[in-house]
Amino acid sequence: MRKIRLPERAFLVQICALALPMALNNLINTAVMTADTMMLGRVGEKVLSGASLGGQIYFILSLFLFGSCSGASVLMAQYWGKHDMTSLEKIMGIALRITMSISLLFMAVTLIMPQTLMRIYTHDPEVIEQGVRYLRIIAFTYPVTAFTSTYLMLIRNIERVTISTVVYTLSLFVNIGGNAVLIFGLLGFPALGIRGAAAATLIARLFELTVTVWYARFRNDDLKVRLRYILHADPLLWKDFLTYSIYVIINELLWGTGISATSAVMGHLGSDVVAAQSVADSVRQLAMVVCFGLANATAIIVGKEIGREDIRRAERYASDLLVISVIFGFLGTVLVLLIRPFIFSLVHFEAETLGYLRFFLICMAVYTIPGSVDTTVIVGILRAGGDTKAGLYIDTGFLWGCAVLLGALTAFVLKLPVKVVYLFLISDEFLKAPVAYWRYRKKIWLRNVTRDLYGNGDGTA
Repeated sequence: MRKIRLPERAFLVQICALALPMALNNLINTAVMTADTMMLGRVGEKVLSGASLGGQIYFILSLFLFGSCSGASVLMAQYWGKHDMTSLEKIMGIALRITMSISLLFMAVTLIMPQTLMRIYTHDPEVIEQGVRYLRIIAFTYPVTAFTSTYLMLIRNIERVTISTVVYTLSLFVNIGGNAVLIFGLLGFPALGIRGAAAATLIARLFELTVTVWYARFRNDDLKVRLRYILHADPLLWKDFLTYSIYVIINELLWGTGISATSAVMGHLGSDVVAAQSVADSVRQLAMVVCFGLANATAIIVGKEIGREDIRRAERYASDLLVISVIFGFLGTVLVLLIRPFIFSLVHFEAETLGYLRFFLICMAVYTIPGSVDTTVIVGILRAGGDTKAGLYIDTGFLWGCAVLLGALTAFVLKLPVKVVYLFLISDEFLKAPVAYWRYRKKIWLRNVTRDLYGNGDGTA
């Protein structure tokens, strides 16, 4: 009989030290989104739908930001294994240049043509009007969030994760308090509705930026933000960044626009469908927070071992993390089923909208297990070793070739019921899980992609 191998104690401690704070960060961000959803749901379905569809613009931007940071992390995790701090600072400079430029472009386009952007997602004039009100304020958060999130995501690669928890925890209270005051008009303030939610988010983002800049300037002596590295990229590192990051950025862009396309399909089925989907998506985010944290921790842990040239340990850690992803996916399923009654008591929906929500939540409960496995393999294991092209093909191929295509076909050509359309729109996670696992088993991702540029931490060759 084969003896069961238990993970090393130090490995489990490392997972907890990285994954749990990142999961907590995801939980806090989800709590902010959920608070917006629940509070706006009390104002009305049109208001909630306007904010939800308007938020798709930031969602696409966030995928650009996450793609750039994930691409940078492919290199940073391995250079951290070598303790080459100069290369780490230069890679951070490249990432900040890209994310800040993209966020400013998004802000400009959103402010210039908010109506046009809203019409992509819905034809309902009242929902468009509410979404425009939201976008005209929320657009100013884009460059603020770009700097904060890029910096906090990248310092995770040197195992600095606590500051993110502190920043986002404090921001959560600022955001929820601002929502309550500005949406409903408490403490003598006017009731601003959807504009109040956007203003509260802007205040919270400026607060995050203030704390992050203070930390970067006065508390983090290991990894500095240097203007010269933002303005002038190292040619070799720029080449490597493009080589390994371009597929991640394209992946996140196509994945983000694909998810946005599924929202557009649902948006054209009615505001009641959008409202139910908004709540279901918030619950899905809640159920997946630990899984997302585990995937990001996987990229750091496995990438660090590859950078150290300890390939056998990297392979062993990846195997253990994949098993853990299945466990946390199952726990996410249980969580969704347990909180369903609580969710129903919070929202003030019509009977038909509640019927959609009940079905969507059951789908989300089943969704979390393959979603956890796919995220750990593609975002964690494959990217840790620079196998980003495979992740691009698997992620976006099934999303666009199956979910978006079949969802649009069933909605607009076959005109099938909403619940059937929804099943097709979330089918990609189930279909790509076997392919993602097959790619993991090929072990092509076990590659060291670093260069010997600046030695081991002193900045000299």
